[in-house]
Amino acid sequence: MSEPVPPVAQDAPASHPIRLVVTDDLKRSRLTVFFRLLLVLPHAIVLALWGIAVWLLAIVAWVICVFTGRLPDSLHGFFGSFVTYSTQVSAYASLASDPFPAFGGRPGYPVDLEIAAAQLQSRLTALFRLLLAIPAFIVLYVLQLVAQVVSFLAWFYALFTGRMNKGMRDLLAYRLRYEAQTYAYVLFLTGRYPSFSDE
Repeated sequence: MSEPVPPVAQDAPASHPIRLVVTDDLKRSRLTVFFRLLLVLPHAIVLALWGIAVWLLAIVAWVICVFTGRLPDSLHGFFGSFVTYSTQVSAYASLASDPFPAFGGRPGYPVDLEIAAAQLQSRLTALFRLLLAIPAFIVLYVLQLVAQVVSFLAWFYALFTGRMNKGMRDLLAYRLRYEAQTYAYVLFLTGRYPSFSDE
């Protein structure tokens, strides 16, 4: 009698090309928690200026993806760095992480992104990318509203305990993951739609 054949690995769903990696230890500095909104201002300015360039180049990326079905590596790296940095700053601002992020974003931050290399994408979905992203932006808007309430409550919790509540941190991380996947989808870093799960 022959041996049973193990299931083929391709049958399992592949993980999303945009993954959030959380290594945060939940410890918080009361002093930096108290001044968190002031401390994040320089990053907000850098993100705003960088964002102007990103959204202008997104038009170029859209044309390229519609005709070739693939984002060039240079744009993929530029957009990927922006989304990573944005995620790290949002994590810091919302108290999902504690260390002051490096300007421009660097690997190894306690709430970080792993972005897969550029892949071929459907030129048809690239053509209608903004329209297709509308439901994701609606979900993201709701998640951001919830995250604002959680961050407000977490500010008091962290200020008095010197720690972050794990449930609050995980909820904020969920929003950050969905946000990063949404921005990555709109910026053609991936053709995969934002996911409600880690898979």
